[in-house]
Amino acid sequence: MSDIKLNIKDRNGEVHKIDAPTDMSLNLMEVIKMYELAAEGTIGICGGMAMCASCMCHIESKHEIDLMGDEEDAMLSEVYTRKENSRLSCQIYISEEMDGMTLEIAQEI
Repeated sequence: MSDIKLNIKDRNGEVHKIDAPTDMSLNLMEVIKMYELAAEGTIGICGGMAMCASCMCHIESKHEIDLMGDEEDAMLSEVYTRKENSRLSCQIYISEEMDGMTLEIAQEI
């Protein structure tokens, strides 16, 4: 499989059904930027280093994804709008197991 389907709700509440390649080592933040689902300069401010929470998203489906690392958890612990399903999209790499996943881009903080 080279592409998977993702359902991404943008910050305006619109759901986008998109294709994401699994063979390019992209993370969710890069896919969101690629499809311009968040305004320029409002997502991935740190460049995907888990040093800001501008790319925070909420995973709404029960897909198996990589566990959260210590750096990601530490960054999210500083965000007052964090939910139990919050993740940094820059830390989640596109994989075949994510096919059909639904997520919401968190509002700007």
